[in-house]
Amino acid sequence: MKFVKVPLPLQQAVMRTLRQKMMQASEFLEQTFPEPCVTYRQRGTIAGSARLQDWEIRLNPILLIENEQSFIDEVIPHELAHLLVYHQFGKVAPHGKEWRYIMETVFKVSANRTHQFSVQSVCSKMFIYCCHCQQHELSVRQHNKVLKGKSCYVCRQCGERLTLLETSKPDKPQ
Repeated sequence: MKFVKVPLPLQQAVMRTLRQKMMQASEFLEQTFPEPCVTYRQRGTIAGSARLQDWEIRLNPILLIENEQSFIDEVIPHELAHLLVYHQFGKVAPHGKEWRYIMETVFKVSANRTHQFSVQSVCSKMFIYCCHCQQHELSVRQHNKVLKGKSCYVCRQCGERLTLLETSKPDKPQ
């Protein structure tokens, strides 16, 4: 993976929001929580992820740089809520009632399960496969499984095995 350096002011904005949300949670739940480790190693189209056992939040540096404040306002509370839910309730549904409670009641933000940021700049190469009735896009991971003989994909409509037609790259902004 190519390393992307997040500008220091953006890292500071992330930490300010994280600490503010942690303070909100501490006051509301009447207990203190350790500050999670924040890294900028999330890849692909995922904005962020919470590593529960490691008490770590991983953020996608490219999506953060492209979306700045809206990313911080949405993703930081989302991932922190996962950690706090794990701390308070143990292993529960990832976007269940406990997570929604932390998001809406404690943080006072919308409990959105997914982000709506443009992912064009982080989309990976797609492979075009076809069957009798249509074309299908398979990811690099799916394509590699086919090449290694570990997977065989079948069309849900016609039931025919998919075969490689061509490769395509997403249009990158100039």
